Amino acid sequence: MKIAMMTNNYKPFVGGVPISVERLSEGLRRRGHEVCIFAPEYDEAETELWEHDVVRYRSYEKRLKNGMVVPNIFDPRIREEFEWQDFDLIHVHQPMLIGNVAMHLSRKYKIPLVYTYHTRYEEYLHYLVKSSKKNDQEVTHRYWEQGKKLLPHYMAAYMKQCDLIFAPSTGMQDYLEEQKIQVPVKVLPTGIADNAYEEDTKRSGEIRSRYLRGRRSLLCTVSRLDKEKNLYFMLRCIRKLKDRLGNDFCMMLIGDGAERQGLECYAKELGIADAVVFAGQVPNQEVKDYLFASDVFLFTSKSETQGIVLAEAMAARLPVVAVSACGVNDIVRDGENGYLAREAEEEFATRVESMLRNAEEMERLRSGAAKTAGDYRMDSIAFQAERCYRMALEREWRNEAYGEETYEKKHVVSSFLRLFKAS
Repeated sequence: MKIAMMTNNYKPFVGGVPISVERLSEGLRRRGHEVCIFAPEYDEAETELWEHDVVRYRSYEKRLKNGMVVPNIFDPRIREEFEWQDFDLIHVHQPMLIGNVAMHLSRKYKIPLVYTYHTRYEEYLHYLVKSSKKNDQEVTHRYWEQGKKLLPHYMAAYMKQCDLIFAPSTGMQDYLEEQKIQVPVKVLPTGIADNAYEEDTKRSGEIRSRYLRGRRSLLCTVSRLDKEKNLYFMLRCIRKLKDRLGNDFCMMLIGDGAERQGLECYAKELGIADAVVFAGQVPNQEVKDYLFASDVFLFTSKSETQGIVLAEAMAARLPVVAVSACGVNDIVRDGENGYLAREAEEEFATRVESMLRNAEEMERLRSGAAKTAGDYRMDSIAFQAERCYRMALEREWRNEAYGEETYEKKHVVSSFLRLFKAS
């Protein structure tokens, strides 16, 4: 098969979608398929970004608050590169901007369009409409409210034009099937690279010594330090935990983002600056060393369609304590590979304390975590994707299930900006 993988963001931007695109593409190539990734350009070290089978199209100079670029979907190189290659299928990872290009190319060349529902976009509207000017707050709020109302309609309209939809978790599959879009929805989580399961004991030992600083337990999380990740709640939980355990542990936050300064100030305000370490951005290939160095992984985000880092943590035999939420509950099985808690500081802190105080229970949960991680190996996920692609290519299968009329692609809103147009 020859697959066009199309995305609005890719490395060097750090996020779930770039990781998912990279790993799925690598897994498919290992299985003998040709994959060409269409991704935007970035300013940093452009010469280092060149990759075989990656088409870089232009992006605008201005970026979103979280560092994501705004793709220039009118760049002719997208269509020029697509035209001379004989693709069998398009797999797009966003429904807007490059998603509209993918829709057009799918119609023009009469090839299936597969879409992965990675993101709950309503949780990210603040990046698009937030204003720093106080006198604009009323207008900003109106745009945000309008976007919240229009997004579900746009998403439903887009998905109805696709031939197959991937949901990264069963929770998201249930949510999408409730939308009655009459398009097949299959679960396809992000795979884990082989080396994520292999510990470099020297490297992880060095990291543990550096950050533990003579304490007994090292907790960690891996996250963009942004509003939707619910990290202020996590810090309040650490405050509760410190009241119970004193200086017996250290919390390591791995990642960077717009909220870093605010989180650092909040840690000082809570009196836990000595117990919290901001490790900063770590290259993807080195994250596993930090995970292997730790004892427990904490996760408080409620905006995930899946938790890639949860599976990665479990590959390092880390039990997890997480806030119960869609996308999280598929991976974290309460009492088997970690604990789930409500978004309540006392309850979350109690779960972490219970795990740290019971070595036998900790070891049992570690074994459960390793077992769960085995289901997320990259090659296994690529095999699942391949099977689903073949189903999408068999048009008779879809027509038989949903009727010929659903196969005809109809008009969908072509401009992302219309979502935020003032009424």
